[in-house]
Amino acid sequence: MAGEVVVDALPYFDQGYDEPGIRDAALALVEEETRRYRPTKNYLEYLPPAQYNQFETEIMKTEFERMQSRLPMEMMNMKRYELPQPPAGKMTDFSAWNECVENSQAQLEHQALRILNLELLQEYGSNAWKCYNEILVKMLEQAQKQLAELKKKIQEINWQRKSEQSEAGGKLKDLENSWVGLVSKNYEIERACVEMEKELAELEKQKKSKR
Repeated sequence: MAGEVVVDALPYFDQGYDEPGIRDAALALVEEETRRYRPTKNYLEYLPPAQYNQFETEIMKTEFERMQSRLPMEMMNMKRYELPQPPAGKMTDFSAWNECVENSQAQLEHQALRILNLELLQEYGSNAWKCYNEILVKMLEQAQKQLAELKKKIQEINWQRKSEQSEAGGKLKDLENSWVGLVSKNYEIERACVEMEKELAELEKQKKSKR
């Protein structure tokens, strides 16, 4: 496969990492590779431009513009809560007074609804928060369970890697010992062959001298 990197190290089995100079040499190799493969262009250019104002509502945009312009915040408009009487020119106008009465009835109904909401909140609000907290606790327990499972999987993978590397390291050590033994035997055989060749050469020389 193109670009495939074959790792020929067994970190759980290899020895000698603590020897003087090994760490410095490894860091030098990492620094050299980092310098060689340092990105020369923007590696995020394939992504679309960030839209930071995507979640801003019109009210938020207006408020940000006000803050940027350093304008004071508008005071809360209390006009909707007022119960004005008809203008001076319409004090005898029945429709004007009827409109004022309807406005007062709407305000009264609004305040009654607010009181009802406060009473409902006082009665059921604490239970709602308890249910919400229970949901949060369950979410936390689920997240902690997932985290524990991931940690367990990571530990199992590390143990498997350690076991496989220890097994592979033992085989490599046996093969290395076997290779050393074979090389030694070959050396002894070559040495014996050289000695036999010398003996044969001496015998040939003795034969020729006897003739």
